Amino acid sequence: MKVAVLTDIHANYPALLAVVQDIDSWRPHHVIVGGDIINRGPHPRECLEYILQRVNSDGWQWVRGNHEDLLLKHARQSDPPSTPLEQFTAWTRSRLADHLACLETMPFQQSLIAPNGAEARIVHASMRGNRDGIYPETSERKLRELISPPPALLCVGHTHRPLIRMVDGTLVVNAGSCGLPFDLDDRPAYARLTWHPSRNWQADIQRVQYDRSATERDFYDRGYLDQGGPMAALALMELRHACSLIYGWVVRYQSSVESGSLDGMQTVKRYLTDLGLSWA
Repeated sequence: MKVAVLTDIHANYPALLAVVQDIDSWRPHHVIVGGDIINRGPHPRECLEYILQRVNSDGWQWVRGNHEDLLLKHARQSDPPSTPLEQFTAWTRSRLADHLACLETMPFQQSLIAPNGAEARIVHASMRGNRDGIYPETSERKLRELISPPPALLCVGHTHRPLIRMVDGTLVVNAGSCGLPFDLDDRPAYARLTWHPSRNWQADIQRVQYDRSATERDFYDRGYLDQGGPMAALALMELRHACSLIYGWVVRYQSSVESGSLDGMQTVKRYLTDLGLSWA
């Protein structure tokens, strides 16, 4: 049994197509999309509609990520966006207004059972919810909490940092990110899970090449950078540098920007300068 898990596409259509081409050439028995198809990138509609097509035509399965939850939460609000997070999500929401109902149907988890009864379970972040992630540095004690109740294999995403670890007989796999890696390697990643009768579940992280510059151009050409606010600008820099930037900016600057005491784009440039990163 062969299973491909791709997660955290984040509206990066060129990366999605490159990963899917590699998956199709591998010819798995099952493909599961681990959430965060949308947001943080310039192609939300293209990515969502492509995944929907494969769900309907090829039996792909999916689970909901925190960015699907975020979009649905903001879609229920009638007030115009007033914070960087709301501005960031409003651009995506405006392009997916007719797809909100299908996002509501996305489940929390999917499971596949091997012939010997060994479960491979897929969730977005962990069994604690779709925001409590599993990182390379997560301790074994914490990891036990995040995988409970433990299956034979648990595959996740969310952190954009791939890993393969064994704890108490459970194979824990983070598939990394299809569209926005954070491990300083900008190549899209997905997980190949294979069940062998003699070896139970095995896992590998597969990386592929793609034209990142095409996605960068669409940040500008599709209006995402102009209309998405400071967090869209940070998402572009995350794409270029293959590292997490939005969370650190939120901790340092979001409250000041929301109060009006600091300008959003000026804080982005200051933040990048402090990190030794160039906007150009």
